Amino acid sequence: MQITEEQRQEITAQFDRWNAALQTCDAKQVAALYAKDATLLPTISKEVRQTPRAIQDYFEEFLELKPRGTILQQKARLFGDVATNSGIYKFEVTQDGEERFVVARFSFVYIRDGEGWKIIEHHSSMLPDV
Repeated sequence: MQITEEQRQEITAQFDRWNAALQTCDAKQVAALYAKDATLLPTISKEVRQTPRAIQDYFEEFLELKPRGTILQQKARLFGDVATNSGIYKFEVTQDGEERFVVARFSFVYIRDGEGWKIIEHHSSMLPDV
């Protein structure tokens, strides 16, 4: 399915919105970007998060690392009121007073509702060391 440049920018801007929410260090603000019935398969937790509270709990822990994300590679697609963006991102994090980088694969699935785009599915996993 063809996607216009304007649509691609609208979808890829959702990462910028999410990343900006991370910068606030407010887990409630980050969790508000997810749909009420969203699923989060997070990078640094084995637990699948499927409720707003569980998603917020994850970000309360993750935000302690002061993450700053950068997209390295992405592909956005649009299917009516559903959009996907997947690829590779890098996070600069601070752990034990030291800065380090974490590179991970990601998939965001967004659904458009009356309030704009919400994250309905988010999967993030570190790249394997192969």
